[in-house]
Amino acid sequence: MAPLPDRLREMEVFITVLDEGSFSAAAQVLALTASGVSRTIDRLEARLAVRLLIRSTRALRLTSEGEAFAYSARRILSAVDQAEEQLGAGQGPSGLLRVSAAVSHGRLKIVPLLGEFSRIYPAIRLDMTLTDLLEDPATGRTDVAIRFGKLSDSSLIARKLADEPMITVAAPAYIATRGTPRHPDDLRQHDCLLFSFDPGRARWAFDTPEGPRIIQVGGKFRANSGEALGMLAVSGLGVARVARFAVEEDLAEGRLCEILQDYPVPETHHVHALFLGGPTLPARVRVFVDFLVDRLRAG
Repeated sequence: MAPLPDRLREMEVFITVLDEGSFSAAAQVLALTASGVSRTIDRLEARLAVRLLIRSTRALRLTSEGEAFAYSARRILSAVDQAEEQLGAGQGPSGLLRVSAAVSHGRLKIVPLLGEFSRIYPAIRLDMTLTDLLEDPATGRTDVAIRFGKLSDSSLIARKLADEPMITVAAPAYIATRGTPRHPDDLRQHDCLLFSFDPGRARWAFDTPEGPRIIQVGGKFRANSGEALGMLAVSGLGVARVARFAVEEDLAEGRLCEILQDYPVPETHHVHALFLGGPTLPARVRVFVDFLVDRLRAG
């Protein structure tokens, strides 16, 4: 069996290939040649006597054995990082922290905080990914995923960061032309801006003095993010119902007005940080989540 340092290096090379998507990209990160990376993967597969990667000119694909090995290798490398962090505890948390967040919320609420976090923890390197696809920390490709909505049962730890209320907005120019909706029922006569995943006509819920009220609304324009719907509303194209954070600046500067304030939207987006818990939780993950809890709840 190969010495432990050699096996750890092989794991590191294998995981870097997966994260970077190619041998040449992994070689740049690891300061190796592409042929050196290829030989390391060949050596690893020969020692394990299994095929881990299926290689083509266009892409790399994991075999089922490769998926199982990648999961274990990521956990092992994370444990090594944690052990080294504990030895250097006097110097504070360190290492690479990979964070995934939804595009709009990440751009508007998370990215502006990273400079302050870096000043507090200068030894932590950050890799930030903005995507509306869920990056599951259980796969080992990300350390912290920041996501909205209901949580499914999983092995992940979830810490609540904030509640993001939904509001109804329109531009002053739209209101001047079409009038101000005074009651949710009025929305049936208005152009409403819808999320792309709403089928046909959307059902918007409101709390009224008479109880919950659901209105079927429709419109010509759709988008896949609250930020984009806010931009369409600013252009005077209709009434939008979005999370407040997505249009805070437009509200503050008068480009949008909140309407139907006497009829609040019952839906609230709950924002959570998802991560793998347990005794091997890296200090860099713990301090980052603590930092977000403090800053986002304070805000």
